[in-house]
Amino acid sequence: MVDIDVFGFLGLREDWDVRPDVAVMQIPLEMTVSYGTGTSEGPSATIEASSQVETYSTFIGGDLPSGMIIRTLDPWSFEGPSLEAHLDSIESYVINGISGGAFPLLLGGEHGILLPAIRALKQIGNFPLENLTLVQVDAHADLRDELNGERFSHGTVVRRCLDEGIGRVLQIGVRAFSKEECIVMENDVRIRSWMAKDIRKNRALELEITDFISEIQGPVWLSIDIDALDPSIVPATGTPVPGGLDYWFVNDLIENLFSGNANVVGADVSEIVPDAHGVTQFTAATIAATILAGVSYRSGGE
Repeated sequence: MVDIDVFGFLGLREDWDVRPDVAVMQIPLEMTVSYGTGTSEGPSATIEASSQVETYSTFIGGDLPSGMIIRTLDPWSFEGPSLEAHLDSIESYVINGISGGAFPLLLGGEHGILLPAIRALKQIGNFPLENLTLVQVDAHADLRDELNGERFSHGTVVRRCLDEGIGRVLQIGVRAFSKEECIVMENDVRIRSWMAKDIRKNRALELEITDFISEIQGPVWLSIDIDALDPSIVPATGTPVPGGLDYWFVNDLIENLFSGNANVVGADVSEIVPDAHGVTQFTAATIAATILAGVSYRSGGE
């Protein structure tokens, strides 16, 4: 008899004969990078690194998968004539991955993968997009209308998500933005931003933010661009920016979001670029594991 089980995220044995609770999606998009390259290798490197991540989580007091069925999907791939065609293909990939009700956990690839994920929710989600809160953990505002002549760049993705109709954006860790983006952040009532500089100068603000996160109502998409973290632990991300967030603060954000009042409907961890020492991809894998623990916590564990 042929063993049809496969090993996926965290090195766990996966049974593809049963419906998954979580779909781990690898989306190696790399088309609009503006500085460092290598995001196309990020998802697979994160899957590989995850096999060395401890499965025990103090958040749930047990080992992952904690009764969940996790499916690590084959990487998205596409050859098409334009960036827009690639984004349409990613949207279909996400829809196929979550059509059975699985929680989507996307590994990227550049942050532009967020837009097709939101469009997928718009297609098959059971709530109006105006009710969705985007929790954006990111060094960059991503609110430009265009970057290097491209309206669907990684640097414009949150602006495009607002165009799609999402109701609110909570930005945490922003510290690199243009004058245009500053004006948008100050004047668009749908956006609230906590700057990394303020968080680093006032540690009490961390508790204020995590408390705020725990009180969010309604559907939430969690988007973590790993350049939000300090470059000391993500040295190879596409556009590293000094003065980043502390790892444990980001960990607390995730745990407070999942243990709070929100209905977290999906998440992405993006802008992963593997480095020779394995630090960046290992950090990304641990963050993804914390998200999985959050999904388990919300569902009540085993």
